Amino acid sequence: MANKTAEDPVQPHPVKEQLPGIQYCINSPPPWPEAFMLGFQHYVLTLGFSVLIPSLIVPQMGGSDAEKAKVIQTLLFVSGLNTLFQSLFGTRLPVVVVGSYAYLVPTISIVLAKRYASLTDPQDRFIQTMQGIQGALIVASCFQMVMGFLGFWRNTVRFLSPLSVVPCVTFTGLGLYHLGFPMVAKCIEIGLPGLIIVVFISQYLPHLLKTKKPIYDRYAVLFSIAIIWLYAQLLTSSTVYNHKPTNTQKSCRTDRTGLLSTAPWIYIPYPFQWGGPTFNAGESFAMMAASVVSLFESTGTFFATSRYGSATPVPASIISRGSGWLGVGVLLNGVFGSVTGTCASVENAGLLALTRVGSRRVIQISAGFMIFFSVFGKFGALFASIPLPIIAALYCIFFGYVSSSGLGFLQFCNLNSFRTKFILGCSFFLGLSIPQYFREYYRQDFKSEHIYSGHGWFNDVVVVIFMSHATVASVVALILDCTLFRENDATRKDSGLHWWEKFCLYSSDVRNDEFYALPFCLNKLFPSL
Repeated sequence: MANKTAEDPVQPHPVKEQLPGIQYCINSPPPWPEAFMLGFQHYVLTLGFSVLIPSLIVPQMGGSDAEKAKVIQTLLFVSGLNTLFQSLFGTRLPVVVVGSYAYLVPTISIVLAKRYASLTDPQDRFIQTMQGIQGALIVASCFQMVMGFLGFWRNTVRFLSPLSVVPCVTFTGLGLYHLGFPMVAKCIEIGLPGLIIVVFISQYLPHLLKTKKPIYDRYAVLFSIAIIWLYAQLLTSSTVYNHKPTNTQKSCRTDRTGLLSTAPWIYIPYPFQWGGPTFNAGESFAMMAASVVSLFESTGTFFATSRYGSATPVPASIISRGSGWLGVGVLLNGVFGSVTGTCASVENAGLLALTRVGSRRVIQISAGFMIFFSVFGKFGALFASIPLPIIAALYCIFFGYVSSSGLGFLQFCNLNSFRTKFILGCSFFLGLSIPQYFREYYRQDFKSEHIYSGHGWFNDVVVVIFMSHATVASVVALILDCTLFRENDATRKDSGLHWWEKFCLYSSDVRNDEFYALPFCLNKLFPSL
């Protein structure tokens, strides 16, 4: 027995540059019927942020349910366009582009600005507030396009190593914890069963009921939403919520979104539908801070998506190109008037892991669904009336998948190095602790007796940046990794740079053309560095 152990020692799991087990990678589309079902599944998942953000902001702007429905339709329409642009000309990854939660702080500050307080007519207040938001988004988009297309973000990303990528990607998922179970608990009687059912269908049922093709895990989102949505409809019809508090009814009932009755049958969003934008310097700076946060969070999502698409790590120039197209997306959001900017969807990146389908075609089909259901409003409003606790139950799974993809980069690092442990420990702890401080001391007015500049826009800049878990953790890890004796060959190996360097430049790996080359021979006109 001892001789056998000596001849065949137990080996750790081998390092994998591309994640195995993905059935359809970026360039291998599934059959058309399956692709349409998977694309529709991605579309349903985008409804979470697309409904949540306008539902939070539009009522504070003075808008009615009719305005809220139009804003949701506009956000979905622009998100569909941005997803197509990102998959065709951006990173070329199977990334869904949706409204960003990072822009919520400066947007609410514009809504609460003193210059709108004197407006008594809700319709006038809504329109003028929307015009102010549009102006700030347009300025922020120019900043983000400059960062992406001129290569400033490329030069920043090239300083990353596998060690500093770990907190960036991990906190891109973990940083959204407040949108997970806290939203589930707003209607625990439908949210918790939804969480249990999606786990059972996706993880346990495939082992209990064997099928030739993966069905239960691949379409677990559709199965679980259908079951819990029907359950929620039965609860609504049984009048159990009739005497419940208003907040409970909004979270639990299937008929309280106000979308189905107010959404027009056909509505085509168009540029400047709310009027021309207005500009304010301070508000524009706050929006630019939100675009910086969006850059960090989207970069983490890009790395996670490349992993779950079974591609090689994204070169810095491709991330910068994708960030520039995200800036184009923010511009479209500002021009069309959708109250928020854009970022790469974290939840849809997690869905790639659950389905094990990282096909670009599936994402492009989901973009088609977004555009279709935004134009034909009644049909889109039907799906948008899904109670948010049901979607939040899915977030608990998908945000976790993205976090685990970040931890996967640890396989390229030396975990027995005290330098590695210090950088990981500090970035993880401060990535949790610093944003928690700002969450406690900054509420709707975002003012604190501890840090107060007297200028609202500067407060917004500080709050937006330091409330982002992914941004804080990434910056801490990047600074420590670059300054703690990185020139030493041993420390470079501990950080994984000896393996990472061939992915920093586009031309260093021949596989990059397979995954990230532009279509229509555009690589010859716009070569990647």
